Amino acid sequence: MAKLTIRTLHKTLAPIVLLPLFTTVFTGVSYRLAKDWFGLTRDQVHILMVIHEGEYLGKTFESFYVLLNGLGLLWMLITGLTMLINHWRKQWRMRAKSLES
Repeated sequence: MAKLTIRTLHKTLAPIVLLPLFTTVFTGVSYRLAKDWFGLTRDQVHILMVIHEGEYLGKTFESFYVLLNGLGLLWMLITGLTMLINHWRKQWRMRAKSLES
């Protein structure tokens, strides 16, 4: 039952967490590559950092955006790893049973 609950919560939260995480990754990588590979200045790519850090939400919500983005990432990693470990355990038990036979 616990596996089903973790899987359900992971599946439910994934679409909500996807867009902010994707935006953060995309803007962070774009910022770095634009500066390093294309020689753009900080001022030219500043808009990417504004989006990356959630500054467009204003001072009040910027910190919440960063906090929720981080918590969302941790949640997805922890629940994903939990499901993966449970899967590995199940496979290990099945192999152990087949070797006993």
